[in-house]
Amino acid sequence: MNILDENIREDQHGLLRNWGVPVHQIGVDVGQKGMKDNEIISFLHQFRDTTFFTRDLGFYNRSLCHTRYCLVCLAVEKDEVAVFARRFLRHSEFDEKAKRMGAVVRTSHSGISVWRCNTQEKVGIDW
Repeated sequence: MNILDENIREDQHGLLRNWGVPVHQIGVDVGQKGMKDNEIISFLHQFRDTTFFTRDLGFYNRSLCHTRYCLVCLAVEKDEVAVFARRFLRHSEFDEKAKRMGAVVRTSHSGISVWRCNTQEKVGIDW
């Protein structure tokens, strides 16, 4: 399941759906509006194989790595979220749920940086 944070604009949510990317959004389809970061993490623990997309770079924290989900922090402009979310999901390193799980990811124009469960070093990946 792909979940968007409530900080993702409605037009970006719509673009992803129009492109055939199955997504749900906090406060719209799942969860509740106004959920705090720690509540979102607890919420994600209820599911398996969930990828959570946010613009909140506070989620880019190695301590948040967990095998049940993937956190993707989109360090891009508000109107670029859908393009970068789709680009991430199509990247050969992350194009399957099994490849994404256990990762905390930061995406930007310059590339992707990843923390994985049980690793001490961040890995950089080119687009």
